[in-house]
Amino acid sequence: MQSAAFRAAGLDWSYELVDVPAARLPEAVRALREPDARGANVTIPHKVAVMPLLDEIDGEARAVGAVNTIRSQDGRLAGSNTDVAGIREALAVAGVEPHGSDVVILGAGGSARAAAVAVAGSRICVVARRPEAGAGLSGVILAWDDPSWPVRARHADLIINATPLGRRGEMPLRPAALPPRGAVIDLVYVRGGTPLVRRARQLGLRCVDGWTVLLAQGAAAFQAWTGRPAPIDAMRAALAESMDSPSPPRQAGFGGTQDARDS
Repeated sequence: MQSAAFRAAGLDWSYELVDVPAARLPEAVRALREPDARGANVTIPHKVAVMPLLDEIDGEARAVGAVNTIRSQDGRLAGSNTDVAGIREALAVAGVEPHGSDVVILGAGGSARAAAVAVAGSRICVVARRPEAGAGLSGVILAWDDPSWPVRARHADLIINATPLGRRGEMPLRPAALPPRGAVIDLVYVRGGTPLVRRARQLGLRCVDGWTVLLAQGAAAFQAWTGRPAPIDAMRAALAESMDSPSPPRQAGFGGTQDARDS
């Protein structure tokens, strides 16, 4: 997706996967200060650990507590979290206005925290296998085995799946808990849609899958690195091509780390 964007923009840049063990994270970050480095994406397990190594962190990344995009300029490194932008785009596509809405977020990890920032102003219920993992999140925090949360989900305006459930065919909740007049956003992206996405579409619910979020957060990262609007059509076409390939694309960064450089 990013390589296609660089080509479409006429930039002689490369986007490369760099696997970074935890012990080598400071070294990898220092390399981004080199003149030919323009930035990087950061994935687990380094989204939090990378923060003290940067010169600047924007407000949304601080609110999430994680960085997934680094911009390098004149030797200084600025961190942001484009997952928030990706989820906001999903909200727009789903036609959901967060303010005053009832939102159930499944999961309490980094993606769930980005979702909570994106839906600020809503009434949030977070469902987590370990409720203590939701410390610091606003709203109600419920355990996965609490019998009350499916009832909340049934009456919610929006459900956001921010767990990995769905990658291997799992459903994160029973179909009976889907809100009949609500919307569903699933941050998991698999070819053909997750079981949650497929079921929500069968029921006629407004539904957005993880591909929309992936595209939007990638576009936000491109703009952070280049200062230009992202060539969305080229990026969307690259994602569509990857969806037709035997394996889904790897979204990588430090850990995986993808860094963008002048060729």
